[in-house]
Amino acid sequence: MASPYQRIVSLVPSLTELLIDLGLKQHIVGRTRFCVHPADKVKSIPIIGGTKNPRLDKIHEANPDLIIANKEENRPQDVKSLMDDFEVKVTNISTIEDALITIHELGQKLDVAEKAKALISDIQELLTECLDEPELSTAYIIWKEPWMSVGGDTYIHDVLEHWKLPNVFDDQSRYPKFDLQELKSYNPDLILLSSEPFPFKEKHISQVEEACPAARVLLVEGEWFSWYGSHMKHAFERLNVWRKAIS
Repeated sequence: MASPYQRIVSLVPSLTELLIDLGLKQHIVGRTRFCVHPADKVKSIPIIGGTKNPRLDKIHEANPDLIIANKEENRPQDVKSLMDDFEVKVTNISTIEDALITIHELGQKLDVAEKAKALISDIQELLTECLDEPELSTAYIIWKEPWMSVGGDTYIHDVLEHWKLPNVFDDQSRYPKFDLQELKSYNPDLILLSSEPFPFKEKHISQVEEACPAARVLLVEGEWFSWYGSHMKHAFERLNVWRKAIS
């Protein structure tokens, strides 16, 4: 059966990848510049701006019958404006469970329920892999100047928790700011410097180590912790291996 939606604009990088992996590439008529996976397939899909600054004029020109957005990724004013003229599916993903529910809902909505069900099953199997490693209290850093981490109401926090990396900022919301002296007071076992949104490199490790000499400081692939949708399958495979390796 053909998808009930023939012209889809996706404003969410993770969900653009999901749509393609569910076999719906031919229906995607617009994506953001941050929708970069899978690289060989997204390059032919027109770009309609960024997640925070979509080109509303280009979206209108694309004349979609469905727009997929996200409460965190996209600005409320843009979503509200688009809702005046188009059907907009606004996703809200703060946990792994939310992400799995979103895959299910989009599978139902776009008539690819069986593919979505198979993907969910694969991801759930990866989540059941037994972790015998001890907990490591963790600070996950996403930005510098100002230094920023993740609070207890984020998807990244939930991923950390699942892989037995309890978040030292779990009592804070969204993306708390801190200084390195404050971070030292939390006495984390592990400090993770994410590759995105700030592109942390080797040169940043020594600065953090100097401030928090008792902690182990590692660079990590941000997509493992922050991309949901079909990327979870790739990410969780890597996380299962990586988590064993750092214990």
